Amino acid sequence: MNSVILTIILVPIVEIYLFIKIGGNIGAFNTISLIFITALIGVLYARYEGLNTLRSGFTQLVKNELPAYEIISGAAIAFAALLLIIPGFATDLVGFLLIFPLTRKLFFRNIIGKIKKKENKSKDYIDGDFEDIEEDNDKKV
Repeated sequence: MNSVILTIILVPIVEIYLFIKIGGNIGAFNTISLIFITALIGVLYARYEGLNTLRSGFTQLVKNELPAYEIISGAAIAFAALLLIIPGFATDLVGFLLIFPLTRKLFFRNIIGKIKKKENKSKDYIDGDFEDIEEDNDKKV
């Protein structure tokens, strides 16, 4: 089964389960308040981190360097803000993990490591050198 379809099905199931469990422990009003508070705090912190990333990207451009990390980081912060706006505790957890720079770098290292492993496995050629050998047209028979 496609992982995207599986994610679309499983995320709401996990969120509903967490709503029921947490709502049973702290009450419905507190659960709804907690959802709004995490969304508000998350979006404000995402804005702060986004501006820091933008500032860092401009600094890299001034140094005439490619701001590759800042571009990827900005995309991750935007995705994290989206996850924080979506109501739910599991999406809020992933969103907060993506917003904080330390955990974001850990995610990036993990993904880059997987890509490098896949890249090394996909090599099905042998590196080597070659040399042209010219044949003599005046071969003796």
